[in-house]
Amino acid sequence: MQDQDVPPPRLTRRAALGRLGVAGLSLMSSPAFAQQTVDLHVPGGPSSPVITTSYPQKGRMILQRSSPPWLETPFEVFDKGVFTPNDQHYVSWHWATFPGDVNVDSYRLSVRGHVNQNLSLSLTDTLQGFPRVEIAAVNQCAGNSRIYAQPRVAGAQWANGGMSNALWTGVRLRDVLDRAGVRAGAIQVRFGGVDEPVIPEAPKFLKSLPIDHARDDEVMIAFGMNGEQLPLLNGFPLRLVVPGWCAVYWVKMLADIEVLDQPDTNYWTATGYRVPDTPHNTVKPGEAGFKLVPVTRNAPRSFITKIRDGDSLPAGSPASVRGIAFGGDCGVARVDLSIDDGSSWQPTQLGADQGKYGFRQWQAQFTLPARGLHTLKVRCTNTSNEVQPAFWIWNPAGYMFNTIETTHVVAT
Repeated sequence: MQDQDVPPPRLTRRAALGRLGVAGLSLMSSPAFAQQTVDLHVPGGPSSPVITTSYPQKGRMILQRSSPPWLETPFEVFDKGVFTPNDQHYVSWHWATFPGDVNVDSYRLSVRGHVNQNLSLSLTDTLQGFPRVEIAAVNQCAGNSRIYAQPRVAGAQWANGGMSNALWTGVRLRDVLDRAGVRAGAIQVRFGGVDEPVIPEAPKFLKSLPIDHARDDEVMIAFGMNGEQLPLLNGFPLRLVVPGWCAVYWVKMLADIEVLDQPDTNYWTATGYRVPDTPHNTVKPGEAGFKLVPVTRNAPRSFITKIRDGDSLPAGSPASVRGIAFGGDCGVARVDLSIDDGSSWQPTQLGADQGKYGFRQWQAQFTLPARGLHTLKVRCTNTSNEVQPAFWIWNPAGYMFNTIETTHVVAT
């Protein structure tokens, strides 16, 4: 993360209000969708989601759900560069009650709890009252790739597009906490947005971080994304950015920061978003009695983006391949390619390093020796020497999948 002297993205009224020619949509109604679909060819259940272009500030997206909106980034976008365009950055909300327009003049961010003084910060206070910083980081849903669980599990049936990478601009959370003055004995910081449960009995969406993590130099309150203001659906006007951790912690439309002097017992921190406390969080279908722990950090992943499953390539002639990788909660050390279903591996050439939490492009040359079906695999090793596993990861919630990716091609 680096301090920046560049001005923050300007808050424009038109984008801030989320209208963009969709007045009255309130983002809660169901737009009329063009019924184009994409066939993901995944066994075990439906795998042909609808493509939509009907959401404000968003281009072509895969529709997972309309209320609350869950929009998946089409996989071909990831071959165009390491930073995902704002209009195709994936979207996932817990509750459908977030506002369809935002008054930038009255919006406030409160800081309260176990602090020396409570704060009520306007957007101007936040944008101009603290040093600005930038960091590249992957925003990935804990359930990314859930559709590949065998057997299928409940939840959004994300393919590999429940993730995106952006250059985030904002202020350090630590600086904001220091302004309020964290008192001795603080152990956690809890975050909430403006969205509320749809029924009174449901728990408000809140997430917490340990105090030391919240006060490091990397967790930030972002107001900018790839040099522009945040799109409304991605959390305008402010969102928490927790580099290297799952997106469930990246609270959108951030409005409340509470410093706690005792453990957070709210549902989403104490009960929700749990995985088996096993290597790679995997268990056998039907297995019971295992301990659960919260999802936290991302794991290393890598993908082939230039070649698609089922493509034809010439036998005996050089071919090129490229893709993206990220190290999870640290950087990419290496990416290896196999053209023989994992029997042997060759190193790839890594592209520019945009930061340890973001996508990194890789490329390689290879030759398929004979005609017929071939299986390509790609694996990432991160700078903590953690390697993607070859075995299939499965847990009842479909969280934290990072099995080595496989692409089948035909040599002709």
